[in-house]
Amino acid sequence: MFEATAILVVGLCLLVWSADRLVYGAAAIARNVGISPLVIGMTILAMGSSAPEMVVSATAALSGKTDTAVGNVLGSNIANIALILGVTALIKPLAISSGILRRELPLMLAVTLVAGAMLWDNYLGYFEGIALAVMFVIFLLIMMKFGKESDKEDPMLTEQEAEIPQGVSNVSAGIWVVIGLALLIFSADMVVGSAVIIAKSFGMSDLVIGLTIVAVGTSLPELAASVAGVLKGEDDLAVGNIIGSNIFNILAVMGIPAILAPSSLNPLAMERDFYVMLALSVLLFLFAAGKNRIIRRWEGIVLLICFVGYQGYLLTNFAS
Repeated sequence: MFEATAILVVGLCLLVWSADRLVYGAAAIARNVGISPLVIGMTILAMGSSAPEMVVSATAALSGKTDTAVGNVLGSNIANIALILGVTALIKPLAISSGILRRELPLMLAVTLVAGAMLWDNYLGYFEGIALAVMFVIFLLIMMKFGKESDKEDPMLTEQEAEIPQGVSNVSAGIWVVIGLALLIFSADMVVGSAVIIAKSFGMSDLVIGLTIVAVGTSLPELAASVAGVLKGEDDLAVGNIIGSNIFNILAVMGIPAILAPSSLNPLAMERDFYVMLALSVLLFLFAAGKNRIIRRWEGIVLLICFVGYQGYLLTNFAS
C-alpha cells in the first residue's frame, strides 16, 4: 500500500510537470512557424490543461478500465467547477468580462447535455466516440471564429497571448515536446496502475476510482493554472481554463475510451454522477451569468461544500 501511494504521488507530480512542458514546447514551435497567437491560445494552450485526462483515459481504456476513464471525465469536470473554482473564488471574487467566455458558457451546458445523451443507455460505443471527435473539431472552429469576431482587447485573448512562450528555439521546444510526451505517457501509466491498486485494496469500484483519486489528480493542472491566473489578476483566464477544460473533457477525453474500448458502463455514471456534473454546470452558469458577472466568495463556498459533500458520499459508498 505504501509503495503504491508513493508511486501515485510521484506519478501525479510527473503528470502535471510533463503536461506543462509538452504545452510549452508545442506552443513555442507553433509561434515560431508563424501560427497566430489566437489559434495557439484557442487550441494548444486551451487543451493543455486537459492533456493529463486525455492520456490517463487512454491508458485506462487500453487496460480495460472504461469505467475509470469515464469516471475520470465526470469527476474531473465536477472537481473543476466545485473544487477549483471554489478555491479560486475564495482567494478572490472572479470577475468575468470576456465576451468569449460569455459565449462559451452556453456551449459548456450544451456539451454537458451531449454527455448525458451518450451515457443514457449505459454504453459508450465506437460511433459515439467518432461523433464526439467530430464535435470536438467543430467546437475548435467555433472558438476560433469567436476569437476572430471578438474585440482584439478581449481580456481572455490578451491573457492567453501573454502565456505563449517567446524566444524559444525550435530545437529546445522540440526537446520539451518529446520529453513532455514521453513522461506524460509514462506517468499516466503510473497513476492508473497505482490508483487501481490503492482503490482495490479498499474495495472501490472502477467508476469510483475514476471519480475520486484519478479525477482529482488529473485536475491539478487546472488548479495550478486557475490559482496562478487569479493571483495575477487574470480572472477571465482562470475561469476560461475551467470552462474550456470541461468542454474538452467531454468531447475529446470521453471520445478516447469510446473509440479505443467501446463497452458497457456502470449505470451509476448516468444515474448519479452525470446529474451532479449537470447540476454544477447549471450552477456555474447562474453564478457567472448573473447581473454583475462575478463569482463571489460565498458562491465559492457553496461550490466547495458541494464538492466535499459529493466526495464524502462517494467515499462512504465506494463499492458502487
